[in-house]
Amino acid sequence: MGRTGAIPSGRRPLADAVGLAPLVVLDRLNPAERITFVLHDTFGIPFTEIAPIVGKSEAAVRQLATRARRRIQGAGTAAEGNLARRRQLVDAFIAAAQAGDFDALIAALDPDVVLRDDRKTAAADVTRGARALAGQISGRANKAQSALVNGSIGAIVAPRGRLLYVLQFTIKHGRIAEVDLISDPARIRRLDLAVFRD
Repeated sequence: MGRTGAIPSGRRPLADAVGLAPLVVLDRLNPAERITFVLHDTFGIPFTEIAPIVGKSEAAVRQLATRARRRIQGAGTAAEGNLARRRQLVDAFIAAAQAGDFDALIAALDPDVVLRDDRKTAAADVTRGARALAGQISGRANKAQSALVNGSIGAIVAPRGRLLYVLQFTIKHGRIAEVDLISDPARIRRLDLAVFRD
């Protein structure tokens, strides 16, 4: 996001964030699978030319490509499912905060959750514990909405389209374990933000 102000409709679609998963999986492929996949599926080099490079028959190279594709597609599906689950958790957290539903907030938070808020002085910038955080935000967050923050599920608060702050979440074992509230314009400019279009 280049500046603090109006939120764009979405610079980076969800598919782009999910597309990072195959890149991670490439590191997990063995060298022959990786070379075959990249040369054939990315650059369109025929299997007959790849076979001597990896020292295998054309039939073996075809099998390598098929196996690599399955592993990469599986990783993309898993990442998409994980992203969807995290968004459901964050949406439930925001809805509970807006409704003032203390019990639902507690359910979404790790008991030892930590909130770091850059709007406060150093002495008061950290809130610790689910009950303390739930009490602090219950009935608030009216303009919050889930968003992608650096490719992960986070949230933005932007009343009338003007960005006030960003929330980054660390999620562990299906609960929110850490929250970083970022309002400093210089820090926000370094974030890659995208709102959901649905």
